[in-house]
Amino acid sequence: MATKKAPTPKAAAKKAAAPAISASPAKAVTAKKMSKTELVRLIAERMELTTKQSASFFDILAQTAIQETKSNGQFTIPGLGKLVKAERAARMGRNPQTGESIKIKAKTAVKFRVAKAAKDAIAPSKK
Repeated sequence: MATKKAPTPKAAAKKAAAPAISASPAKAVTAKKMSKTELVRLIAERMELTTKQSASFFDILAQTAIQETKSNGQFTIPGLGKLVKAERAARMGRNPQTGESIKIKAKTAVKFRVAKAAKDAIAPSKK
């Protein structure tokens, strides 16, 4: 059984001192996405709740959104947007490999429509 050797202090110092350079200068540096756990902790801190209470809130919000969208066709989260159930009609399409015409069945899709306030806050219009 082979074991890994710990890096030498010299190699560790060299690695730590090296600046982080991306492979391609054209690519923008992307920020780390916020996980559910991080979001739950943030809300718990700001609202002075326990993490269990905060996690429970998000679970209830998701369940309610699903139930309301299923029964009423839409669910609005004020300031953020709305979930909308959309009926797509049957249509004719093409198989891209063979070019053959095929029937596409009617189906129900779920869309999220972003609220104007959220859209303007995230990406203001360039007027």
